[in-house]
Amino acid sequence: MEEVFLQPQRCPSPGHELRHLSAEPAGAGLSAENLAHLFQPFNRLGQEAGAEEGTGIGLVVAKQLVELMGGTIGVQSTVGVGSEFWIELKRDAAPELAGGHPLAAELAPQAQGNTALRTLLYVEDNPSNLLLVAQILEGHPHIRMLSASDGNLGLALARAHHPDVILMDINLRGISGFEALKILRADPLTARIPVLAISANAMPSDIEKGLAAGFLRYITKPIKVNEFMEALNMALQPPQDGPP
Repeated sequence: MEEVFLQPQRCPSPGHELRHLSAEPAGAGLSAENLAHLFQPFNRLGQEAGAEEGTGIGLVVAKQLVELMGGTIGVQSTVGVGSEFWIELKRDAAPELAGGHPLAAELAPQAQGNTALRTLLYVEDNPSNLLLVAQILEGHPHIRMLSASDGNLGLALARAHHPDVILMDINLRGISGFEALKILRADPLTARIPVLAISANAMPSDIEKGLAAGFLRYITKPIKVNEFMEALNMALQPPQDGPP
């Protein structure tokens, strides 16, 4: 048997409490050659024609999120036995809402029963904001959240998963939220997906510019739960009949 181990690419800073998570070994295991290509986007390691569906970007998203949060990700794999994936994160303070108060469970509205599962794609390069929105949505099990740490990855996820709504940060690395919106609107696969802007740029002129560009709503940071949920509920309303 061939055993390979991917060393962590970043060591946590000393003085931080760590949380270590791992998944039990599964699958057929990976060779050293396949392991070297494991975190490449859209690379399914020769399994494109296999029975399992996928786009080859799941591990790329996971790696980016873990590293944005100052953590590490790794895998130990034995050919013929399986692979064990692990992540290690620093335990930091909880993100906060507008006004400086930690998010309380009672602020998250409870989900209604018998509601169809909806998908929110959040394109955001700030891990604290990602965690905050995930916390807000904990009381809404009918909404699942996908996330991307830059505009290009967000576009790839939008095309692959066709979410019901996209929450788009304006100031992203690479292409901006405005540029990403133009590309979404030009693509027939994503043209009808409602897109909400979210940004710390909160001047009236910033909001006017965002709405004029085609964002359904413009949410300002720090996030206000009521404003966020109102915008999200609007975006998730059934589309009205009429011309595109």
